[in-house]
Amino acid sequence: MTPGGAGVAQRHDQSTGGPAGLLGIGYEPGRAPGTRAAVVDGPYGGNDGMYGPDDTAYGPVTAARTGDDGAGPGTPDLGAELASHTAEEVLADYLHQQSADFLRSLRLHRESGSDAEGAGEAARQLRRAARRISATLHTFRPLTEEDWADQLRSELGWLSGTLAREQACAARRERLMTALQRLTGRGPERGDRTGRGERGKRSDRTAPSTTAAAASSPSASSATSSSDPDPDGALSAGAARAGALLDRQLTLARTRAHSAALQALGSSRFHAVADSVAVLASEAPLDRTAAELPADEALPPLAEQAHRRLAEAVAALPLSRAGYPYNAAALAADQRQDAPWHQVRMLVRLSRYAREVIAPETSDLRLAEAGRALEWHRDAAEAAAAAAAAARTPRIAPATAYALGVLHADQRHEVEAARFAFGRVWLPRTPDRKG
Repeated sequence: MTPGGAGVAQRHDQSTGGPAGLLGIGYEPGRAPGTRAAVVDGPYGGNDGMYGPDDTAYGPVTAARTGDDGAGPGTPDLGAELASHTAEEVLADYLHQQSADFLRSLRLHRESGSDAEGAGEAARQLRRAARRISATLHTFRPLTEEDWADQLRSELGWLSGTLAREQACAARRERLMTALQRLTGRGPERGDRTGRGERGKRSDRTAPSTTAAAASSPSASSATSSSDPDPDGALSAGAARAGALLDRQLTLARTRAHSAALQALGSSRFHAVADSVAVLASEAPLDRTAAELPADEALPPLAEQAHRRLAEAVAALPLSRAGYPYNAAALAADQRQDAPWHQVRMLVRLSRYAREVIAPETSDLRLAEAGRALEWHRDAAEAAAAAAAAARTPRIAPATAYALGVLHADQRHEVEAARFAFGRVWLPRTPDRKG
């Protein structure tokens, strides 16, 4: 069965893919390098869950059957809910639903006009549906028409990643500005610290004229900061310029991302994707074997395979060290140490969306907790990278570079805290360990 329609549905020979490093290479049994093609949403795509080693792959809500080897999580006992349907019926129903959500969000985006907030919400819903379609076509690939499904999955990854960048730049700017305020004492949090507010009050009472002079003269401000016994003086001196530099760079990046999104939504490539999703809304590209296999026999093994890839990826993480607070393992700015954690986050999405297909009624609070920890990890790592990139700007003042360095270190501490939080959710409950 070859779906009708235009664009992606009929052009299997067309090379696809988004920016370098954004899209994966497709399905590889027993491995996970294709997950970026299956679920590419860019940053800030919502929180996802995580499964602990002592749970079944689909949560403790339903009974589970343990595998033949007696190890590892088993598949849920779904009973007559899946047994009464074929794999084609279950997959087609889920894909039709997500395709309808995609097309509805696209209509809302077009109707939003100058309403930036409405357009942003529509874009988020569009990406949400695109992620789920991509993940389903990836996880249950053996039951689909693979060439057509691979093409559509790659194009949805390109679209989702393109739409995500503008929101990512805006959220990163807000995160870094808030962190600068917290670190330099200009935010509301600093006044709550013991002794700090009182010291500021004493300073204001004893030297009001000095404060006024510093505010009106840059040279006076420098002299005051150099003689200020406050150890945060050097940070405060460069924070304003560091904030201005970050604001300028991230605003420019957001503007470019917005232009790229508008260009993508008006391109022939996007219209081909929309045509393919419209085809999917009425006729899912499934293999003929999907119509012959019971859903309870065909779907759970493929979903379980996605979960086992997730469990293997988590097993490779340094959770034993991350489980100790203040271990300093995440302070080095090395993308290679962040990559396995990002990969786990992508695999979490695949496992979660597979669960939605075969067991949508189950839930687990631990999934949401661990998913939030991984989102926190990703946000902090990218914010730290933005601060480091700003610090490499040529000919910036030493005080500005120092403030950016402190900001980078602060965000890497956030990375470390996120890893600790993830380990507390994933690992079995044990008595508190002393670091």
